[in-house]
Amino acid sequence: MKNLIHNTSLATLLSASALLPIAVTSPAQAAESPFAVQMSSMEIDGLNIAYREAGNPENPTVLLLHGFPTSSHMFRNLIPELAEDYHVIAPDYPGFGASDMPDAANYDYGFANAANIVTQLIDAKGVGDYSVYLMDYGAPVGYRMFANHPERVTGFVIQNGNAYDAGLREFWDPIKAYWADASPENGDALRGFLTMEATQWQFTHGVGDLSKVSPDNYWHVQYLLDRPGNQEVQLEMFLDYSTNVDEYAKWQAMFREHQPPALIVWGKNDHIFPADGAHPYREDLNDVEFHLLDTGHFALEEYGPRIASEMKEFLDRVTR
Repeated sequence: MKNLIHNTSLATLLSASALLPIAVTSPAQAAESPFAVQMSSMEIDGLNIAYREAGNPENPTVLLLHGFPTSSHMFRNLIPELAEDYHVIAPDYPGFGASDMPDAANYDYGFANAANIVTQLIDAKGVGDYSVYLMDYGAPVGYRMFANHPERVTGFVIQNGNAYDAGLREFWDPIKAYWADASPENGDALRGFLTMEATQWQFTHGVGDLSKVSPDNYWHVQYLLDRPGNQEVQLEMFLDYSTNVDEYAKWQAMFREHQPPALIVWGKNDHIFPADGAHPYREDLNDVEFHLLDTGHFALEEYGPRIASEMKEFLDRVTR
C-alpha cells in the first residue's frame, strides 16, 4: 500500500519496531460538561466489562461502539454532546480500554463474542430499543447485534464502518494473507501495525488540521497495546475479522429487508476503510443521510462538532 505515513509503504510501516516516547494519560478522560459521564464496570461472563454512561435512562438509548485500537475513550467528547437528550452507553470490548484482558490462549477473542458481551451489557441495563454508532470494529459488532435482533435498532450512525467487499482495499492485503494462512510468520508480519508509529498514523493520516487531534489518543492507546499479551489479543481479532466478511451478504440482505434509517459520516481520506465502502449503503438502504468528510479514519477528532450536530438532528427524527 502506498502513502501510509506520508510516502511510507505498508510493508515499511509493519516492519517499524521503534516506539516514540509515551506519556500515559487516563482512558477515562472526558470533555467538561454539565452532564456527568460515569466510568463503570459490570461483570459479564466472568469478566469486568468497562463502559461509559451518561444521560437519563428514561431517554432513548444511543450505543457507541468503538473501533481498533481504541476504546470508549474515542467518544469522550461526543458523549456529553448527546447526554442532554439521550441515554448514552459506550462499552470497552474485552481486551480493550479498561475492560479485563484474559490471556488470548484461554479466551475467545472475536466479534461474535464481543457482540454477545455488549448485548448482555445493554440487557442488564434494561435497554430495549437503541440507536447505534458504528466505527471500524464497532460495525461488525453492531451488525451482529442487528442480525440477532433487528427490531431493537432504531437507526445506524455509520462512521468508517464497513459491510462491503468494496471497502477492503490494498491496505488489507497483509491481513488477508493471515486469513489464508495463520502462520506465525504471517502473524508476526502484522505486529508492526501495533507500534506507536502505526497508532499515531491512524489518528493523523488524512487529517487537515492536526491541531484538532489530541495526542492523548495515541499515547493512551499505545500504553494499552503495549501491555504484556495484548499483541496476541489483537492478532486474534485480526484473524477473526475474516468471519465478518463471511457475514457481509447476510447483513446486506437484512439492510434491504428491514430498512433501518442511517446517517453516514465518513472520513473520506481513510486508507483503512476508504469511501469505497460508504457508497454501497445507498444501494441497500432507502433512508440514508450521506456525508463524506475531508478527514481520516478517526473523523470525530477533526469533525466532532459537525458529527454531533448531524447526529442530534438524525436521532431526533428516528427516535422520537
